[in-house]
Amino acid sequence: MTSYTELLAQKAELEAQIAQAQAEAKAQAVAQARALIAEHGLTAADVFPQGKAKGSVGVPKYRDPGTGATWTGRGKPPNWIKDKYRAEFLIPEKAGA
Repeated sequence: MTSYTELLAQKAELEAQIAQAQAEAKAQAVAQARALIAEHGLTAADVFPQGKAKGSVGVPKYRDPGTGATWTGRGKPPNWIKDKYRAEFLIPEKAGA
């Protein structure tokens, strides 16, 4: 039967091997990505478009004058506006917007 200290030594050796293999795989992936980007003339905007992010909640419509906290009017209302007349908390729209 293998002793506890021997098992710990084996674990450390395996973790070092895993880290080395991971670093090599990452370097290879980066090289492949760079080659594809160069081959196809891609830009950062092509690879990482700046479209509307998933989960984006939109532009705030209401503001708590006491704390400055905002709410878009979507989802569950925060406590500072819950059960209150919302028009009092409306953020004025900017002219030309």
